[in-house]
Amino acid sequence: MFVLRWLHRLEDALIVLLLFTMIALGVWQILLRNFFDASLVWIDPLTRHAVLWIGLLGAMIASRNDQHIRIDLVSHYVPPRLRRWLVLVVDLFTCGICALVAWYSTGFVIEEMDFGGQAFAGLPSWLVQVIIPLGFAVIGLRYAVLVVLGLLNRRPQPVEAPQS
Repeated sequence: MFVLRWLHRLEDALIVLLLFTMIALGVWQILLRNFFDASLVWIDPLTRHAVLWIGLLGAMIASRNDQHIRIDLVSHYVPPRLRRWLVLVVDLFTCGICALVAWYSTGFVIEEMDFGGQAFAGLPSWLVQVIIPLGFAVIGLRYAVLVVLGLLNRRPQPVEAPQS
């Protein structure tokens, strides 16, 4: 449990750090351009890659709390006894898709390592793209745990979105 809490805090800290860094570098770039007619060429690609990292870290955090966006029409019309199995199928499907994306994106990152491309400022491109397989692997693992909990009838109920 201690390790899990530590990993959750690491996810939270990373997303906050990345967002703060993105904002600070964006402001810095604006100031440089408007007042000094200069810019740092690596800030724009860094910001683009930071958006990727923030998106996947946010998805990881959402999966941690089972708060992903749901397009949920069917569960309102199925009987409660079937709803459990519907959620199980959706969790299994989510786990499978995430595992596939993690697998193929791992191959992509390995190819990027072999190719030796650079993202910006001499940083290897594979280093900024490693969040793709890592993020999807974590999400897939979390939904695999939900599948097992669902089979044991111990799955926590998904968090409902507030109605407006």
